[in-house]
Amino acid sequence: MSTREFEHDEWLYEIKPKASNFSLNLKEVWQYRDLLFLFVKRDIVTVYKQTILGPLWYFIQPLFTAITFTIIFNNVAGIKTGSTPPFLFNLAGIIVWNYFTSCLNETSDTFKKNAAIFGKVYFPRVIMPMSIVVTNLIKLAIQLLIFIGFYAYFYVQGMENTLDYKILFFPILIIIMGLMGLGLGMIISSMVTKYRDLTFLVSFGVQLLMYVSAVMYPMALIKEKLPNLGWLIEYNPLAYVVETSRYILLNEGTVSIGGLVYTGIITILLFLFGLVIFNRTEKSFIDTV
Repeated sequence: MSTREFEHDEWLYEIKPKASNFSLNLKEVWQYRDLLFLFVKRDIVTVYKQTILGPLWYFIQPLFTAITFTIIFNNVAGIKTGSTPPFLFNLAGIIVWNYFTSCLNETSDTFKKNAAIFGKVYFPRVIMPMSIVVTNLIKLAIQLLIFIGFYAYFYVQGMENTLDYKILFFPILIIIMGLMGLGLGMIISSMVTKYRDLTFLVSFGVQLLMYVSAVMYPMALIKEKLPNLGWLIEYNPLAYVVETSRYILLNEGTVSIGGLVYTGIITILLFLFGLVIFNRTEKSFIDTV
């Protein structure tokens, strides 16, 4: 091939530094969409491949957690859930909460877990955390089938709460949870490259966060019983998402428009900050991992 012919050849793809730390580079992500789907398939197939019960763990975990919460918080502690059966009340909160925690926990270890892949081959690094969010969406869909099954059972038994047009807003709450988990996860994953102890603190911190996120009780209950600690709930954006999710799914609880606006702002800020930190870290993390 002559030099002149070579000069007129056009490359299919061009790898170059990001122009901005705020860039998701969606065009490049779309070019690597097959890799994104491959990571999603890998995460779904391999996680429980060598377990006895396999994908049944998707069903077992929320069921056992809901049963435990019902026994401890409703039967023993006497927390009331209005006209909604306590088990269904807890299951609705747990399913939404599990989606957030899965996105956060699995994203927070992105650089450390995938250092071998990142160090050998190029692809948009943001594909890895994005694949985690998509994978957990599939898990969420499976767990929602459990909720629908028990919802139908309690409805046949005479439960008055029924689904209505509000269910159309439920995907918005899932997007908020996913973006919040993704943003926090990208921030933590960038910090883990230098401070390995954060890996152990994340799982512990998430457990503590659950107790101030209204997962197993109505928000109004804390404001009524523990007014001095009510600020912990009011300034926690996750609590508004969980409470609103139960209101949409079960017509139980309240909706705070101001709280949802506050949650939306916090979510956008966390996602943008996480994206900037992630894009900056991917350029040099291989030297510290």
